[in-house]
Amino acid sequence: MTIDDYILSHIDAEPDYLYRLYRATNIRLLHGRMASGHLQGRLLKMLVEMLNPMNILEVGTFSGYSALCMAEGLHREGAKVYTFEINDEQEDFTRPWIEGSPLAERIDFRIGDASVEAPKLGIVFDMIFIDGDKRTYCECYEALLPLLREGGFLLADNTLWDEHVVDPAYDRDQQTQGIRRFNDLVAADPRVSRVILPLRDGLTIIRKT
Repeated sequence: MTIDDYILSHIDAEPDYLYRLYRATNIRLLHGRMASGHLQGRLLKMLVEMLNPMNILEVGTFSGYSALCMAEGLHREGAKVYTFEINDEQEDFTRPWIEGSPLAERIDFRIGDASVEAPKLGIVFDMIFIDGDKRTYCECYEALLPLLREGGFLLADNTLWDEHVVDPAYDRDQQTQGIRRFNDLVAADPRVSRVILPLRDGLTIIRKT
């Protein structure tokens, strides 16, 4: 048994609907491993339960797995996940999975650039989850941080990028460069406090102070 198997056997089980979604994601979509998966999904749900947000913004819906996990953790009346996917070719796969779930009423799925479209909603968010194009993390962060309430939390996924952030072999890789710029920006930002968890591909938890 690997340590990953051990962990998964000692945490909350993955709901059947999410298991089927994750399997379909890996069968039908390229780069299926981009979906959050069992461990990170349970963490996202628990963080939402801990923070008890009213409004969550997600950047990068992909197959909808993480949006569904966060929606599971919502318990306030009218609480919602607003999730944006910039790739319109993703909609035909993702929308049926979101709309066919028992959590559909808690999720507002939109096609578009969150950095442009989210400010138009006029919503102050309690929590933001960034998991989009790594090359534009800095721009996304600067555009969306003003939408986060003071004391709110911003989560950024893939911030260790399979350890490429410390590997000189990836110095010219644009996605690695984007993550490095983002990590440097957040580390020096006096508006926030932050911690990086070495979970899967790296998850940074940022609190707006």
